[in-house]
Amino acid sequence: MPFRPFFPGPVACLIPVIFLAATGAAHAQALPAGVRLGMTAAELQAVLPTLERVPRPQRLAGGLAGAWHGAPGLVSGLPLETTWYFGGAQLKRVEFTANAQDRADLGADAFNEIVAWGRGAFGPELASRDSGSEIASWVDGGMDVYVQRVGDAHRASVRLVYKARVLKDGAEL
Repeated sequence: MPFRPFFPGPVACLIPVIFLAATGAAHAQALPAGVRLGMTAAELQAVLPTLERVPRPQRLAGGLAGAWHGAPGLVSGLPLETTWYFGGAQLKRVEFTANAQDRADLGADAFNEIVAWGRGAFGPELASRDSGSEIASWVDGGMDVYVQRVGDAHRASVRLVYKARVLKDGAEL
């Protein structure tokens, strides 16, 4: 089954740009036109006025907060939620997630299709797999991109993440 994203409403331009970025020539961030990691929430809202504030932002390490979300859409039959994470008043992470209870098989096809897309957009992936998950990741300039599939007896998820690359000086370790 080919990878065909479908998103109703004004968000229609958001995800297709990410998933259908051209091959090697598309070295730039595969985010919607006008969106870049490092922008402020006001700048993001100006580009994507349909975003909604999250009542209880999800907190991640490094002070990131998933403060905004976009309308859900479908990729390979999976409903994806979009969350925009900010840290230090800047966009640091964008996450597209599909979750399901009691479906450990969730998203194997979608995962494989997103990995194939990533190979075309970013080149060969760094892959890892264990008994409950698999990950494919790439580096693109100042950005890390990865797709992860987790499946266990209680829940499963597929997510595509764009995040600002954080490099540390060896002295900091």
